Amino acid sequence: MVHIYGQVVDQETRCVHYHSPKDIIAIKFKCCQKYYPCYQCHQQAESHHIEVWPKDQFNQKAILCGVCKTGFTIDQYLHINQCTDCGSVFNDGCRLHHHLYFKGAYKTRCLWITK
Repeated sequence: MVHIYGQVVDQETRCVHYHSPKDIIAIKFKCCQKYYPCYQCHQQAESHHIEVWPKDQFNQKAILCGVCKTGFTIDQYLHINQCTDCGSVFNDGCRLHHHLYFKGAYKTRCLWITK
């Protein structure tokens, strides 16, 4: 079982910063290889800066669905808006923070584009 670090408020990886019904993913941070619900949880718990995942490592499993605990590669996650296993819908607003996690990725509507 994957341990989720940070100020988690439930078993579906929501945290004190992001806790809407759709805030159900955890992200493995490249810099420390730990899963956190969000960048703010990481910043509060760690003394190092966030290191973003480079495009050539988008094949790494770094996203966890908080509902069913299915893991996704970054590339898989960037091309879906819901869990392909349990059907839970992910928060589309997460795209606003893409630059904190994934280098060279941006989202237009429901589709991620990678440069």
